[in-house]
Amino acid sequence: MLDFGFPNLLRLFSFWGIAVPALLLVGVPILIHLINMMRHRRIEWAAMEFLLVSQRKNRTWIILKQLLLLLMRMGIVTAVILMIAQPELRNRFGRWFGGVKTHHIVLLDDSFSMADRWADTSAFDQGKKVVERIGAAAAREAELNSFTLIRFSRVARAERGTEPDLFKEAVDKTRFPEKLDKLLGEMPASEMALGPLPALEAIGQLLGDPADERRIVYLISDFRTRQWDEPTDLRRRLAELGQAEAELHLVNCSSGERPNLAITRLAAPEGIRAAGVPFFMEATVHNYGTTPVRDVTVLLEEDGHARAPVTIAEIPPGQAVTERFMAHFPNQGEHHLAARLNSDSVATDNARFDVVRVPLDVPVLLIDGGIDSWDARFLNIAMAPGGSVRTGLRPQIETPRFLTANPLEPFAAVGLMNFDRLDASAVEAIEAYVAAGGGVAFFLGEQTDGRFINEELYRDGEGLFPLPVTAPTVLLLDRLEKAPDLQVEPHPIFRVLSGKRNSFLPMVVIEKYFSVPETWAPVPDSTVKVIARLRNGAPLAVERRFGEGRVVAFLTTAAPVWNNWARNPSFVVAMQDLHAYLAQRPEGSETRLVGSRLKFQLDPEQYQPQVRFLTPSQGLSPAPAPPGASGGPTNGGLYEARLTPEGPLEVSLSETPLSGIYEAQLSRLDGATEHRAFALNVDPEEGNLDALDGPQLAARLKGVDYTYEQAASFQYDVGEAEHGNLWRYLLYALVVLMILEQLLAWSASYHPRTAAVPAVAKGGAR
Repeated sequence: MLDFGFPNLLRLFSFWGIAVPALLLVGVPILIHLINMMRHRRIEWAAMEFLLVSQRKNRTWIILKQLLLLLMRMGIVTAVILMIAQPELRNRFGRWFGGVKTHHIVLLDDSFSMADRWADTSAFDQGKKVVERIGAAAAREAELNSFTLIRFSRVARAERGTEPDLFKEAVDKTRFPEKLDKLLGEMPASEMALGPLPALEAIGQLLGDPADERRIVYLISDFRTRQWDEPTDLRRRLAELGQAEAELHLVNCSSGERPNLAITRLAAPEGIRAAGVPFFMEATVHNYGTTPVRDVTVLLEEDGHARAPVTIAEIPPGQAVTERFMAHFPNQGEHHLAARLNSDSVATDNARFDVVRVPLDVPVLLIDGGIDSWDARFLNIAMAPGGSVRTGLRPQIETPRFLTANPLEPFAAVGLMNFDRLDASAVEAIEAYVAAGGGVAFFLGEQTDGRFINEELYRDGEGLFPLPVTAPTVLLLDRLEKAPDLQVEPHPIFRVLSGKRNSFLPMVVIEKYFSVPETWAPVPDSTVKVIARLRNGAPLAVERRFGEGRVVAFLTTAAPVWNNWARNPSFVVAMQDLHAYLAQRPEGSETRLVGSRLKFQLDPEQYQPQVRFLTPSQGLSPAPAPPGASGGPTNGGLYEARLTPEGPLEVSLSETPLSGIYEAQLSRLDGATEHRAFALNVDPEEGNLDALDGPQLAARLKGVDYTYEQAASFQYDVGEAEHGNLWRYLLYALVVLMILEQLLAWSASYHPRTAAVPAVAKGGAR
C-alpha cells in the first residue's frame, strides 16, 4: 500500500473547477519533443541527401537514444513531484524502504509501590523521565511517529474500559513535547495495587492488527517480586508481542529492595460493640524490610480527633506485629478510626481507616423450654447484671414457639436451652440463621430429648448440632482425683479463665452431663472441636462451623441444676465472651480496597433512589441524578440507585481511587437524611518493595526477546536507519537520472571536431 505524506501536492492546479494531477507534468518532455519536431522545414540540398542516407543506416540506434532520453527526462519530472508529495510504503516491505510509521506504546506503572522515594526522587519520577526521553526521541523524527501512553490505573476502568492518557497521538516537534510535559507534570502515582498483565492485554484490544506500523512497546515498572516471581501469564503475553514483531523494552525504575513499614490492618476483633462499652481495636504493622525496627509509634484518631498513640516495641524483619488498644464511644452511630505511621519510603501505606458502627446495645435471643425459664434467667443475669455495670448485651427471653413466628436476623446471637423438641420450621429457621452467619449456643438439661438431638439436629453430622449424645450421666466423685471438674482449652470463650493463675475454675463442680458414644471422636480436618472437657475426659463443650456461622454446645445446664457453675464468678465472664464470640460480625467491617466498587442496597419503601457521595477529596454532590441512571456517575458526578429484579435499590460507586472514608448521603421517604460511611484502604501487599534485578528477571522470562534497562541510564534513540522514507531513495534516483540524462544527451547530439590552429613558423612574415 502506497500513501503520501502530502497528497494534496499531487494536485497542481484547478481548471474549470477540476483538479489537475501534478503527474501530468510528466508529459511536458513529450510535448517539447513534438514541438521541436514541428519547427523543422524540409529543404532540398544535395549534401543533406547524402547525410540522410547515412542516417537511415543508423536510424534504429538514434531513435532508441532519443526514446531513452525522453524517458529519463520524464522520470526526472516524476521523481521531483513524488519527492514533494512524501510517498510512504505501508506493507510488509515498507521497513525495507523506511515507509512504515513507528508507534511508541508506553505502559507506565503507577501503582503505589512506584511512590517509593529515595534521595530527591521516586520510582514514579524516574518512570516519568523515561517517558519524556522516549517522547523527545520520537519528536526528532516527528513525521514518522505516533505515541500511546497507558497508565496501569487506567486499564479496564469500570464500565468505561481502558482510557489511555494519549492514544495514537501524532508526534510533531513543537506541540507534542509541550503536551507530554504538561501531562506528566500533573500525573501522580495512584493508590492502587496494579499488575502489568491487564495493560499488556489492552494493547491488542485497543490497537488491533500491527501490520501497517512498527510497534515499540515500553513497559516501565518497578518489577516487584509479587508480580514477577512466577510470571507465567506475563511471559506468555510478552512472547505474543514478540511474535507480532513488536520491539519490547523493559525499563526498571526500582533502586532495589528498600525497607518499608505498612499498616496492614485496623479492625476490632470479634466481640460486642455497644455505646458506652469499651472494646478492643487492633492495629497491625508489617515490616517489609530486612532489619528489625524498634519503637514504632502508631498515631491514632477517633472521629477526626487525635488520641493517645500506641507503641510497638519491636517488629522483626519480614513479620507483622499486632497491638491492641481500647476504644470507647459514648454515643451510638458510625465512628471513624484512623491509624498512621511516620513517613518512610512509601507514604501511601502508612495510613489505615475503619468505620465502626456502634449500636445502643446488642440484642440476644434466649429460648428456654422450661416452665420457669430458669436457665435463661441465669444467662440473662450474666449478660446484663444491671445497675452501673453495662455490658452492651440486651437479652430477650422467649419460648420455643417464638422461633416459628419471628425472624432471627435482628439478633446477634441465639441461646437454646433445656428444650425437649422443636418444630420442623423452627429447626429450619435456626439452621438458616446460622448458615447465614449467626451464632447459636445450646445448653442441655432435664427436658432435653437425646433422640431428638440426634435425629433432627445432629443428623449424622449433617445438622448444626456438633456431636451425637446418649443419655444424662452422673459424674462420679473420685476422692483420689485432684483435677478440677471443668478443664478448658485455649479458646476465645475461656481466654480470661485459661491458665494456671485462675482460681475460679477449680471451684466449679459438674454433677451431671449428657454423655456421648464411646466411639465418637471429631472427624479429622472437620470444624468440630472440643473446647472443654470433664476430669474423666468426656466432652463438655464442643463447637463447630455451620455455613458462615458458629455453634457451641454445652452438655450440661446453664442454671445451677446439674452444676454450680452459674454461681461461680467465672460463669459471668465466660457467658459474656461466649456471646461476643457468637455475635455476627458487624455490618461494614469487611475490608474494601481502593479501586474496588463500593456497592450496597437500599429498601425502596424507605429510601429515595438519589444518593450523594462525599469522597476523601471532594464534597457532597449538589443535586440528585436524573432518573434512569445506572448506578454510575452522571452529570456533576451524581449517582442514582438502580432497582434490581429482586426488589431492593442497588447503589454502586465505581470510582474509588483514594484511601479514606467515603460517605453516602441517603434521603429517606419521610424527608430525613441518613449517612453511611465506608472505609477503603490500600492493598497492604503492594508495600512489599522486594524487586527483581535484570539477571533474575531474565531467568523468569526465558524465551522472550526484550531489551532491559535501568531508568536512570535509559537513553533510547529511535535511529534514522530504521526510519528512512521513500523520498531519500527518490533523491538518489533523481541524481542518477540527471547524470545519465546529461551523458545520453551529449551522446545523442552532434559535436563537430575542432580544427587544430596551425602554428606560426618562427621567423615568418610580419
